[in-house]
Amino acid sequence: MTLATLYLDHAATTPLLPAARDAMADGFALWANPSSPHRAGRAARAALEDARDRVKAALGWRDEVIFTSGASEALALAIGRSQRPLMAVAAVEHEAVLRHAGEAARLGVDRTGAVDPADTALGGLVAVQQVNSETGVIQPLDTIARAVRGAGGLLLADCAQGAGKIALPDADMIALAAHKFGGPIGVGALLVRDWAMLEPTGGQERGYRAGTENLPGVLGMAAALEAGSAWLAEAARLRALLEAGILAAGGEVIAATARRCPTIGACRMPGVAAAVQLIRFDGMGIAVSAGSACSSGSLRASHVLAAMGLDEQAASETIRVSIGRETDEEAIVRFLDGWRAIASAARAAA
Repeated sequence: MTLATLYLDHAATTPLLPAARDAMADGFALWANPSSPHRAGRAARAALEDARDRVKAALGWRDEVIFTSGASEALALAIGRSQRPLMAVAAVEHEAVLRHAGEAARLGVDRTGAVDPADTALGGLVAVQQVNSETGVIQPLDTIARAVRGAGGLLLADCAQGAGKIALPDADMIALAAHKFGGPIGVGALLVRDWAMLEPTGGQERGYRAGTENLPGVLGMAAALEAGSAWLAEAARLRALLEAGILAAGGEVIAATARRCPTIGACRMPGVAAAVQLIRFDGMGIAVSAGSACSSGSLRASHVLAAMGLDEQAASETIRVSIGRETDEEAIVRFLDGWRAIASAARAAA
């Protein structure tokens, strides 16, 4: 009998919530362009602005919201249109930030993956993520924000993994993606404290992002945010169960002592390459990943784990397990059975 696929890669994309799907259906019925002046266009505009207010309320954000196609576009917009030059980025940032970083300084991290706030006292724009997509490590952004602002700078936070799960940080600009918290793929937002932080270029979204707004996607994102994050307490319990089992089986938990988002865990299986693990888990019907979804397919060494001081072998033996709303204890038990089987076979072969 073939087992159903066990999905433990929610940090890459998590399933669309039913409430978000229903909201998108409502959005598809409002097919007019929100920029059109006629009655149908005005109805679409009203729905868009209502969703903007709902997104703000769900996130506890009082300032401006620019709808985008996702966090990658939001980050590119923030870096490319900022009135301040990009001065520094954390060495563990997602590729969506690093590809735009140019000659900006790289801020190192300690063994737990944390940036030293003292290193961020810089004028200009400083980019530090909220939650690392590979390890789940949460950066001390409120402290970093004070250091950045004390030097006259602005803080950009990639909150793709944290938004909709944990409270937003005290940042000047925040990027998020709906598909990380149960909304649809292809929509996200850039939250901005003040329009004056960005250079407008014309078009929609008050002239800061050209292109017809994705109304069905925006409505789905708002509904997903309104679903809340009460499930995170169970996610924390399940990850603790997962990591206890891995340690008992001779594995290693990366950044175990760091403050981490409960949905993500990085685990090392000594002696077994991550690529081999992924193939064997997939053969068992278990979906996990190595590194972030945007780079794991290349099987490149993780720049995140390297920045944390892991040697090449340890980094090459580390996979990511990420938990979602649908994950239950049975799923964790099944994963651990698979982990022990793979590790045992590797020891026997050695």
